[in-house]
Amino acid sequence: MLKQRIITALLLLAVLLPAMFHSSIGPFAALALLMVGAAGWEWARLNGCGASVSRVVGLALGLLMLAFWWWGGLGRGWFPVWAAASAMWLLLALVMLRRGVAGWQAWPALPRLAVGLVLLACAWLALVQARQIGLVFLLSILTLVWAADIAAYAGGKAFGRRKLAPTLSPGKSWEGAISGFVGVGLLAGFWLWFDARYGAGAPSLFSRLWDAGPLWLVLAVVFLTATSVVGDLLESLVKRGAGMKDSSQLLPGHGGVLDRVDALLPVLPVAMLLTQLLET
Repeated sequence: MLKQRIITALLLLAVLLPAMFHSSIGPFAALALLMVGAAGWEWARLNGCGASVSRVVGLALGLLMLAFWWWGGLGRGWFPVWAAASAMWLLLALVMLRRGVAGWQAWPALPRLAVGLVLLACAWLALVQARQIGLVFLLSILTLVWAADIAAYAGGKAFGRRKLAPTLSPGKSWEGAISGFVGVGLLAGFWLWFDARYGAGAPSLFSRLWDAGPLWLVLAVVFLTATSVVGDLLESLVKRGAGMKDSSQLLPGHGGVLDRVDALLPVLPVAMLLTQLLET
């Protein structure tokens, strides 16, 4: 299993890094488009669609985003979209994490499917526009999610006693969540140092927050870290409702696309919302 994980990770990096560092946004946007189409297919499966219908849903989502790109949507500002997507994630966190799997399953299948597809589309747009702002900006968002996840795992293993959401994700603990906050706080320090030393043309998310005031940075770190946890827990809720361990087996050793990006999905629109609020 470990060998399989390593091989898959190396193959993904071999595709992702050249696209991410390319001078044109095209390769990265296209790769992200493939990912969101695959995630749409997985989401349809998690919500009871059959094999053929799930493939159609994933393909349709990808084609819609492609048409949006062709229309010129990547060159426009989407503050209302970030605000609406952030509000939807907050509502899901407040309602569905309290109601649990039974509450989610009580929803009709079509609204569940539609909400997820809309949020996936918003995440794709946020991901690509974050790269348009700058590579450092995008990397700061990605590393925020990775740092929160790694620190939470390490802290939970070392100190975890009190379960955070035992019915959804038994491995998560309050101690792990606090470790995640600490990890992201340390990461913020790194990015502030990096931006100050190397003077990147498009600074990281953390430097933008710091320039608005230290309190902005502290509050945003707490909120964004909590948001990443929400994304992870909500996907666990959906998978439990569907009776599935992984969203798919597209990525050998890693599960599916949703399994790899669940924590990132809510963080992206929230990060874009905060950035545009600071700009205005």
